[in-house]
Amino acid sequence: MRDRRWFLGSTLGAGTALALPGRAALVAPSRNEFAGAQKGVAGALRYLIWMPAPAERPASGWPLMIFLHGSGECGRDLVRVTWNGPPKHAVAGRQFPFVLVAPQIDEGSVWRSAAIEALRADLVRRLPIDADRVALTGLSLGGHGTWNYAVDHPQRLAAIAPVCGAGNPRRAARLAALPIWAFHGARDDVVPLAGDRAMVQAVRAAGGRVKFTVYPEVGHNAWDPAYADPALYDWLLAQRRGRPARD
Repeated sequence: MRDRRWFLGSTLGAGTALALPGRAALVAPSRNEFAGAQKGVAGALRYLIWMPAPAERPASGWPLMIFLHGSGECGRDLVRVTWNGPPKHAVAGRQFPFVLVAPQIDEGSVWRSAAIEALRADLVRRLPIDADRVALTGLSLGGHGTWNYAVDHPQRLAAIAPVCGAGNPRRAARLAALPIWAFHGARDDVVPLAGDRAMVQAVRAAGGRVKFTVYPEVGHNAWDPAYADPALYDWLLAQRRGRPARD
């Protein structure tokens, strides 16, 4: 029998609220637009969340992946966060062995570390999540947000995977102990490859280990090949907070 306290998939009826510890509740959408996801809110961020089946739950809790969308998915319609990245695959029916959370920001906004940290803390407090297995990834604007949050809160994460993003190389030494796998298209004319490359070089100069995949014939859309690669998810799941990167 499914544990309905924690299973947030299609077993809930349309418009059903699921009470969880803490002030927020997750609400099933009124139509089948999110393919089993629930809607939630934490602080300044609204989000979609996909949960694994209870039978898959590790004793220490599930890993958590937070996905930060790009500028094209900003707005007030949560359907947009399912257009790309891991949410796109979840909507298509892929079953991930981790909790997947996709927050959304408004048009004209940028990802702010304080809001992401409030979301992470809220999820870890209310759900059976392993705080030592929290990964952050994002594309384009979300790639920038991934780098920036990691620099601000490196001790909170097990790993990051920024895609076609950029950061501040002068602060990159803070990431020397954090497992990182960055992705970029060599022909990107929206977010130049130089931004990710500078971050990777700065982290390596500080003694960090970084995996860096550059797709020679790809432009800005490095996210399709990156998030379609099962090796990325296997790598993220292998990482633990406070431990050296595992290949």
